[in-house]
Amino acid sequence: MRLPHRSCGSGIRVLPAAFGEQPLLRPCFVQETSPMSELEIDAVVFDVLGTLVDEPAGIRAGIRELDPSLDDPRVEQLLSLWQQHIDREQRRILDGVRPYLTSDVLDLEAARLVADAVGVDDPAAVAALALSGRRLPPWPDTVAGLARLAERFPLIGLSNASRTALLGLNAHAGLRWHQALSAEDARTYKPDPAVYQLAVTVSGRPPERLLMVAAHAWDLRGAQSLGLRTAYVARPVGDPPTSSDGFDLHADDLAGMADRLDHA
Repeated sequence: MRLPHRSCGSGIRVLPAAFGEQPLLRPCFVQETSPMSELEIDAVVFDVLGTLVDEPAGIRAGIRELDPSLDDPRVEQLLSLWQQHIDREQRRILDGVRPYLTSDVLDLEAARLVADAVGVDDPAAVAALALSGRRLPPWPDTVAGLARLAERFPLIGLSNASRTALLGLNAHAGLRWHQALSAEDARTYKPDPAVYQLAVTVSGRPPERLLMVAAHAWDLRGAQSLGLRTAYVARPVGDPPTSSDGFDLHADDLAGMADRLDHA
């Protein structure tokens, strides 16, 4: 799920662009709530989409493969169409308006919408576009950052992607986990607390001994609702915190996150 707000009040700084993105306006007032000496963690739980992999880049690539004649503005329009459909339908499922459907089903629906918008009716091409969500590039620091953190903590991936999609994107991006969990196991989507409970159950530890890492403030709020500790890592495609958010840690990248945890 991708929530669109990016304006957090006063106090922003402009950071360099990545992967061809426009320069990022990032809030500089992110509030940390826990002294490092008080942060005792037994396992680290990671969001995947947007936090460890560049989801929009993978979908853009799929759209360009669908119709190579599309210019960049049109690709961005179609990407927005895809994202809006996924956001809307996940919200309808969370609200009980629609029965649970896996991310595979929602991705296929989004792919059909995009294909219809450009006049492509080839079922094979639509199916290939739907699978673009499994071919997402990792951020430059992802693989090394996970390897470094895995030397100290059990790592758990926790994603709204289906089991099958999560397997594919983990393999494509080179993500290595001690455990990878899909929201499909809870038959709902984050930020439903039932999804975070999956990580608590698997770890065998109380929620306050788990650290949830995400580039999305909405995701961290969901984890907080169950008692998990929280760490915001900034990404160009994330959902930044607002002035009312208080997360335990903040870092500009995974190396910075590992540095902070080294002093915990």
